[in-house]
Amino acid sequence: MTLQVRGLNASYGTSHVLFDVDLDVRAGETVALIGRNGAGKTTALHSLMGMVARLSGSVRLDGKETIGLAPHHIARLGVGLVPEGRRVFGELTVEENLQVALRPGAERRRWTQEEVFEVFPLLANVRRSKGAWLSGGEQQVLAIARALVGEPRLLLLDEPTEGLAPRVVETLGEQLRRVQRTGPAMLLAEQHLGLVGELAARAYVIDRGVIRYEGAPAKLLGNEEIRRAHLSL
Repeated sequence: MTLQVRGLNASYGTSHVLFDVDLDVRAGETVALIGRNGAGKTTALHSLMGMVARLSGSVRLDGKETIGLAPHHIARLGVGLVPEGRRVFGELTVEENLQVALRPGAERRRWTQEEVFEVFPLLANVRRSKGAWLSGGEQQVLAIARALVGEPRLLLLDEPTEGLAPRVVETLGEQLRRVQRTGPAMLLAEQHLGLVGELAARAYVIDRGVIRYEGAPAKLLGNEEIRRAHLSL
C-alpha cells in the first residue's frame, strides 16, 4: 500500500497543531516520523486514521482519498494502528487479545495465530497469560501482533519503544525486522534514533507540527544542527 499526504492540517478546537504536512510511504517501505514529545507525531498518525475531527488537505491510500472517512473505514482499506501506551486488554489472554482483533471476512489470511506465534516467539511462551500480567516489552509485541491480525498493508506505530529498557528495545527491533520481511509498509513515529537507523529507509523530522527535514536516517544521525534544533537528542 502507498500513502501520499499533501498539505495536511489538523486542529483540536481552536488549536492548530499540524501545518501543511507532506509525507509519503511507498509499498513495503518503512519510514520514520521523528520528533520530541509534543511535536505532532501522535496527531499525525491519528489524522491518518481519521481520528481527528478537523482536518484539511489530502491523505491518499493507493490513490484513494480518505479525508472524511471514519476510522473503521480506513482500517478496512488496510491500515492498522499500534497506539501509544500499547492499550492491550488486561483481562484477556494473549490468544484472546488476538482473536478479538481478527479482521472478519478477510479472503486471504496472512496473519493466522500460528503465524503470529512463529514470528513472535516471545508471545508463544505467554499465549495463555492475561495481558495485565505481561511485561512492558511483551505488551508492546502483543499490541503489534494484534494490529497485524487485522491484515494491514500499512502499519502505523506510535512510540513503540516508549518506557522500554534498552535490552527490550533491542528485542523489539528484532521483532520489527521480522515484520518488515512479511511485506507491510510501516510508518514509525519514534524518538529512538538507533531503532530508526536500523529500520527506516527514510525519515521525516516534525517539530511544532511542521515537517522540518526529510532524508536518509544516516544523514540525520550525523547532523548535529538538526538534532539539536528539533530533537534535543
